[in-house]
Amino acid sequence: MTSLTTETGPTGGGPPVVNEVVGVPGGIGAAARSARADALDTWLRGIFPERPGVALVAVGGLGRRQCAPYGDLDLVLLHAGVPGIDELAASLWYPVWDAGLRLDHSVRTVAEALSVAQDDVKVALGLLDARHVAGDPALTDQLARTATDHWRRTAIRHLPGLREITTARWEAHGELAFLLEGDLKEAAGGLRDVGILRAIATAGVTDALRPAVHAAHRRLLDTRDALHQQVGRRVDRLVAQERDGVAKLLGVDEGDALLRLVAGDARTVSHALDDAWRAADRLRSGRHRAAPGRPLRRPVARDVVEQDGELVLARTAIGARPDPSLSLRVAAAAATTRLPIARATCEWLAAYCPPLPAPWPPAARAALTTLLGAGPGLVPTWETCDRYGLVDGWLPEWTRLRSLPQHNPVHRFTLDRHLVQTAYEASRHTRDVERPDLLLLGAFLHDVGKGLPGDHSTVGAPLAEAVATRIGLPPAEAALIGTLVRLHLLLPDVATRRDLSDPKTVAGVAERVGDTGTLELLHALVRADAAATGPAAWSGWKGRLIAELVARVRTTLDTGVVPAPPAPDPALVAGPLPVVHLGEDRVSVAAADRRGLLATVAGCLALHRLEVISADAATVDDRALVQCRVQPRYGLAPDPIALRADLRRAVGGDVSVIQRLRGRALAARSRGAAPRVVWHREAATDAVLLELRAADAAGLLYRVTCALDEAGAQVRAARISTLGGDVVDAFYLVGGWPPDEERARIEAAVLAAV
Repeated sequence: MTSLTTETGPTGGGPPVVNEVVGVPGGIGAAARSARADALDTWLRGIFPERPGVALVAVGGLGRRQCAPYGDLDLVLLHAGVPGIDELAASLWYPVWDAGLRLDHSVRTVAEALSVAQDDVKVALGLLDARHVAGDPALTDQLARTATDHWRRTAIRHLPGLREITTARWEAHGELAFLLEGDLKEAAGGLRDVGILRAIATAGVTDALRPAVHAAHRRLLDTRDALHQQVGRRVDRLVAQERDGVAKLLGVDEGDALLRLVAGDARTVSHALDDAWRAADRLRSGRHRAAPGRPLRRPVARDVVEQDGELVLARTAIGARPDPSLSLRVAAAAATTRLPIARATCEWLAAYCPPLPAPWPPAARAALTTLLGAGPGLVPTWETCDRYGLVDGWLPEWTRLRSLPQHNPVHRFTLDRHLVQTAYEASRHTRDVERPDLLLLGAFLHDVGKGLPGDHSTVGAPLAEAVATRIGLPPAEAALIGTLVRLHLLLPDVATRRDLSDPKTVAGVAERVGDTGTLELLHALVRADAAATGPAAWSGWKGRLIAELVARVRTTLDTGVVPAPPAPDPALVAGPLPVVHLGEDRVSVAAADRRGLLATVAGCLALHRLEVISADAATVDDRALVQCRVQPRYGLAPDPIALRADLRRAVGGDVSVIQRLRGRALAARSRGAAPRVVWHREAATDAVLLELRAADAAGLLYRVTCALDEAGAQVRAARISTLGGDVVDAFYLVGGWPPDEERARIEAAVLAAV
């Protein structure tokens, strides 16, 4: 319910489900919700100060008799202009607050309530739930009848404003069907949207509350009840740590199964609301007619015409045995024109379109490419086709992928939506590659191995190749799709975890990629994958590192020669010491050659809240050079004067700065799962690679480099990769492969530092 409140009072003590004064029962399900409404009605009647011309009206969840265990009370004190109404209201509201109930309230005459509803569509919707609780029933009846009648007469005028509000809410809360921690009430497809469907149905615009919507609504209410009961307070976001407990209360096997059920119900609600908005648009606009009673039909593709703003089948397509590619061709037309497919058309295609043969006919393959490359029209069209079972007919693998959660803080979507979103993002890069069709298909299939045992890139490659073969790609192109899936993480992993100036790094990537065409496809796929994953998956520095790697690998593939490492900045190898240079995202230091310089610089940067992304250390003519790529840890750049001064003092051995570094580092020890060290023997030209996997923490690089220095290991380069709350830090240790005892000693020192 949208509040009718003009003022809100204190919330008081304990929640209603445990409040002994009110005696509101807990429980999950329609019967429990109704029992809570009965208990609250009885208690409110007991504290209601009876007076002629006054009524107590419930709206929101109590008005609908759908009370959540820890929900609010939404009440309207309705009166006929009686004197002393403010005092009467206070005598009612304060006992409610004293009982520990959360309260949204207002005091209105019937005329005042209707006047507010006329100007505020959210209030108008709230009054549709009005239900009498106590006092003069004639007043409540007058309000309910008049509000409903007013809504039916004015709904078409109000719906555009309601849609605007709804769209803004969706943008703020996302789509419940695709979120790992969605808001059951506010996200698209949630409980709030069912209220909008009810309002549209009340206006007589369309039959918005079909049986499937009612069933989805009940399950979402049950899930919200279980969430309240699990957490012990009002909360509507199904967060990860409560998921298994909520699932157990609902009798569901585990949290992932619950997420998939919620996703299905949210999709049902969202799809019904999309249909309802379109019906309202048609009713409001009174679309042009070719003749009285006959809608205008405009051809848009073979066998597809537009009618009343929707795509339907041409009469010739319905009369004959349909082509197996028809459903894909309709979907491609819908995505490219950004017009919805009519519900009756989707139902007909699901019932009568024959299955696709293997391999697919060229028309089907071309339609899939058009669909995947359609840009903004892809996601809504794909979702519509999925709701009617068409996608399962195209790709039997989709049943396993649908609504599969991705338990990674970087990912914002379930797996199925991520794959579709990646294809959409890849359509932005089709002009950057020679084979845009392979880019689109590779993007769509890149994570097809997720949810199966083993590394998803390795497991997914043969699955993707099999799909590519089934849809009719020749063997060489199908094999290339498998290669894209197998290597889709290669560029970001190497760029962020390996030394790009090391010839062995570049040569290794070139050998695995094989040719510049594949390199271009992988580069475009990486960018599309990151954009579809979420904001934390990409940054300017990561893009620059990947672009640098791609450029060096392309040169190697074109010429057969690995590019020479870049020469050090001339300003660092000349002039008096120490030298400190600060750039937009770089910090360079030169000092007299000594051990521990990298650790000192890393600690000083951490002291100024700068994260080190990569670090290189070298010695040139008895000068120790350290060059770091950095970014502000909290988005705020440090004071360059103070940073430069501290760096100069620290590399000069100033004891006070060193003590500050150690104090800050000790206060920021890592938390979380146990850290792990992995050694790589052949990953570098002239060094051994030590890889640390641990929880992220400020000053971690300083502590680890200090530990390596004290253990006698010389670090010539470091690469820092942050994945959510974890890091994968790679350290290039100068020298050959250490003996077992020395490796154990170095590893123990690193783990102790973490």
